[in-house]
Amino acid sequence: MSTGIVRVRTTAPAERIHQALTRAEELQVWLAEHAHVDLEQGTFEFWGRYTPEGERGRQKLLGTGDKSVQFSWFLHGTDYTIELGVEQRGGETVVAVSQSPFPEWGEGVQDESRAGVVQTFWPLVLANLVEHVEGRPVFGFCDFSTPEQRFETDIAAPPADIIAALTDEDVFARWFGARMEIEPHVGGRWAMGSFAEEPNPAKVIALDESRFAIEFPDGVVSSWELAESGGKTRLTFVQSGFDAAEPPYGSWMGWLSGFADMKRMLELSDWRPMWHSFEVPGMPEGALVLE
Repeated sequence: MSTGIVRVRTTAPAERIHQALTRAEELQVWLAEHAHVDLEQGTFEFWGRYTPEGERGRQKLLGTGDKSVQFSWFLHGTDYTIELGVEQRGGETVVAVSQSPFPEWGEGVQDESRAGVVQTFWPLVLANLVEHVEGRPVFGFCDFSTPEQRFETDIAAPPADIIAALTDEDVFARWFGARMEIEPHVGGRWAMGSFAEEPNPAKVIALDESRFAIEFPDGVVSSWELAESGGKTRLTFVQSGFDAAEPPYGSWMGWLSGFADMKRMLELSDWRPMWHSFEVPGMPEGALVLE
């Protein structure tokens, strides 16, 4: 059975992380709209609008340890086995989530509403977890109750730094953990990875000091708008041009999880990428550029 693993690094102690993994009141901060946990009675469940197929009763507790919790999750007609836990790797504290089965690399692009959700849900909520256990506000969630994809966050950095983070290939790779290639002008090409690997790149349709937007061949538009907000810069990210009956939640959560670390990069003087490692079945060598 295929297994995918996502790991994020944090400065928080292991005991603090384990609390956040196993207490309902904390799960409702970083993971889901609603949660109920009673480890003695064998209950671990979460549900609500921030959870795909968000009805209650889809999780069953399988086991717990002093550094982990295991449960099953019935999602998209499949029983997934999940383990959330704390690891020590190379002197760092790492939070890891493993999920089995896990979609092959590339499946998430072809099926964003199912495979894409499985691949990107955990990076987004783990980004929230890192913020939470380090004492910062969580970054945000994907709302599965609506097809609208609009997100706002205030960043303590000037607009020029944010535009550079979005359009400078080297800076982008640091916070996103993957390469992109861009011709940084209106009408130019944009591709995740490289133009050599992407025969149908997106097109830059706006680029100035306050707005950046790209349009993909299927008509989906991703746009970033910047405005002053009380001494900070408000970043408004919108994804549009898709079929509202099949919202591309996979790419939406992929972008949001990346922006969580972009914000940290621009605000924290001692920043190091939160992304530690990803293990995805069939992932090509060099597809990700993690520190």
